[in-house]
Amino acid sequence: MTDEEIERLQTKIAFLEHAHATFSDVLYRQQRELAALEAKVAVLTERLRAAQSEERPRSADEERPPHY
Repeated sequence: MTDEEIERLQTKIAFLEHAHATFSDVLYRQQRELAALEAKVAVLTERLRAAQSEERPRSADEERPPHY
């Protein structure tokens, strides 16, 4: 192998190592964001369930008259 070929391979390896590190950082950040979003969805789902289970029969005062 010539010096130019070795240098070209070393340049490619350096680029690939940098790209790998960048992608790894992005993936880690996305995993954290996804976990946070999943937690928020779980909280909202629980709030929705709680709100739905709190429904109670309406009193006569709360009911709309039949002509509405």
